[in-house]
Amino acid sequence: MLTAAGRVQRLVEAVLVETVGEIDDRHENPVPGDGPIAHRYGCHNVSELVQRTTRLSPTSTGRLARLAKAVRQPVSLMGDLLEPTLPALRDVLRDGEAGVDGALAIAGPLLATGSRASREDLLTADRVLAAEARGEGPDAAPPACADQLRVQAQVWAMVLDPDGAEPCEAAAMRKRAFTLGVATEHGVPVRGMLMPEVAAQFQRIVDAVLNPRVDPGAVPGVRFIEEDPHADADMIAVDTRSRAQKQHDILAMTLGVAASSELLPTIGGAAPTLVVTVREEDLVSGRGWAHLEGATEPVALTAATHAACTGTIQRIVLDARGRITSLGTEERVFNRRQRRAIAARDGGCIIPGCAVPAGWCEIHHVVEHAQGGPTHTDNGTSPKAVHFSLHADALAKPISLMNQRASKVPSMSARTSQSCAT
Repeated sequence: MLTAAGRVQRLVEAVLVETVGEIDDRHENPVPGDGPIAHRYGCHNVSELVQRTTRLSPTSTGRLARLAKAVRQPVSLMGDLLEPTLPALRDVLRDGEAGVDGALAIAGPLLATGSRASREDLLTADRVLAAEARGEGPDAAPPACADQLRVQAQVWAMVLDPDGAEPCEAAAMRKRAFTLGVATEHGVPVRGMLMPEVAAQFQRIVDAVLNPRVDPGAVPGVRFIEEDPHADADMIAVDTRSRAQKQHDILAMTLGVAASSELLPTIGGAAPTLVVTVREEDLVSGRGWAHLEGATEPVALTAATHAACTGTIQRIVLDARGRITSLGTEERVFNRRQRRAIAARDGGCIIPGCAVPAGWCEIHHVVEHAQGGPTHTDNGTSPKAVHFSLHADALAKPISLMNQRASKVPSMSARTSQSCAT
């Protein structure tokens, strides 16, 4: 039943392609005195006419039009039918062996070669790919699906046009972009176009963090573990994030690692510094709003607290009249030697079951600096960024062990008093 339905759908799509091609030809070459066919039906162009009659979306209509130009038979000045650009593909489409998806998968790469491929070579590729769509290819494989046809067509295009990558590279360079949109109550939207190598590099980073590993000694990352009936269920962090949320957090982690690498340009002679502004009473009560330099919308105090805890950030506290009541320094942040020592001690993320290496973790105060916690190795720990920001409950037990150790270290105020007394 499904096979028969698929064939019927492909035949219907073939009729649509042929009809759209005929309408487009009549629109471009109207009969004298009648005018373009789309205008006669009150439409601006052929796309609008097809959308109204078929109730298809502009995207679907555009796909039909592109395919029609590749397989329709043009008419000469004498009224004779000429050979289509891809005659074998036309036959496959007409016979219901390939639908719009499969036909476009073939036509797109082949037509992209333009005049750089000879007509003879183009017809050879057309015949071979049409045979693959029918299941009559040289390798005697079953009929190829659209994705398989796309891969094969791309290989043919690379063979026919070995220099075609250069124009594509130039176009990618022109169209590359990354823009932050206007901030909303839910966040800041982004839009743009990444170059293939940039997207591939980010994908490799995502794979390195998210790729499950059965062998605990393999490349660090999230991994599968054997079920232990004696394991403490409360110690296992349950990750409920979607893949899109995980990729967002990996981007945040990557930016944090880059910012702390000391390889980026400086601002005013110093590393990029994020200023978090919050009212004193809000900071004490733990409720209210904060402002981040570079952000147009206020953020939750918890987000500001996390941002202030993860990097070299100077904290400024203002009272209700806007008077600066506290100006922090960067000394509260763990220095390089302390970070190396904590990384060597913890060996990576402290969350049970997480094998993220120390280089991808953040160093946090066990007893928060705002609560008098010292910037001391005994008061430092290294959870992964997403665990700290999104899974605070999962940190309760690991940090409670750290708290027992940190309680033996005098607090900042106590050490200050001792120093003054001395």
